[in-house]
Amino acid sequence: MPEPIDIEITESRPGLRLDRYLAERFPETSRGCFQRLISEGAVQVNGKVPKATDHPRAGDRIQVRWPEAVPSEVTPEDIPLTILHEDDDLLVVDKPAERVVHPAAGHDSGTLVHALLHHCRGRLSGIGGVERPGIVHRLDLGTSGCLVVAKTDAAHGHLSAQFAERTVQKTYLALAIGRIQPASGDIRAPLARHPVQRKKMAVTTPGAGREAWTEYRCLETLGNVSRVECQLHTGRTHQIRVHLAHLGFPLLGDTVYGERANTRFFQEHRWKAPRQMLHAARLAFVHPRSGKPVAFEAPIPADMAGCLDRLRSALGREILPPARTPDPRRRP
Repeated sequence: MPEPIDIEITESRPGLRLDRYLAERFPETSRGCFQRLISEGAVQVNGKVPKATDHPRAGDRIQVRWPEAVPSEVTPEDIPLTILHEDDDLLVVDKPAERVVHPAAGHDSGTLVHALLHHCRGRLSGIGGVERPGIVHRLDLGTSGCLVVAKTDAAHGHLSAQFAERTVQKTYLALAIGRIQPASGDIRAPLARHPVQRKKMAVTTPGAGREAWTEYRCLETLGNVSRVECQLHTGRTHQIRVHLAHLGFPLLGDTVYGERANTRFFQEHRWKAPRQMLHAARLAFVHPRSGKPVAFEAPIPADMAGCLDRLRSALGREILPPARTPDPRRRP
């Protein structure tokens, strides 16, 4: 039987049911699964069996006992992985932009999960009762870069807690259309599903969506494109893409949130970016076993570097990117 996972609530969530809170804490496990675990007594709050409708309160201690894991129904596939780090507890991969993370409609093979099941060969977390890679956060199709995966239940719970408590530092590089002004700042705008186009997200009024906070700074201006560094303080779906478009600077290559701007860019320059120019460049967190801060970086992928080369070449600048200047806000 897998070891139970203990969670201490640090902030009251009066507007959030317990089953939904747990589903957010462990995003690869459905709310229905947690409702079943609660009804079976596999979830306790402060030593007592709760109701799914209870609300988490600061100081509560939640214990989740997972059922014995069964093999995943997903067939492992021998797909090459770019591994930035691997140990007994976790691995950090550099996800290609074209790789989907989870199997879904239209993507029943060739996903990151298929590749990880083959690579790890049974040495995986049993969270949710199914042996699978412990993917505690996601990157969109079309976004490249650092993604951490838990290999054990203990690592899974520890990493999930760090993401839920927003102590993981997530640094992205983006190419945005326009000369971004102001050159640095915070975008604090709640996000919700678009009222009409349900596959899209949209900025909404306070209280109507979920809190979303992106910190950004412009690193370089290349004609009418800005190279931007973004720090994610929350992790909402399409957050950077929606926030920068809301500011008036959609991502180069993002035809979902910046179709008109990208059409104008093509008419002016006669070339298109191959995808949304967004890259998860750096991930920093506390290692679940050692308790020490660790950080991992994924190099700029070839397609983004190619866009930078074209932009710099058009301006008569050096093709090689400028030397990086340390950001004093970064943890080791």
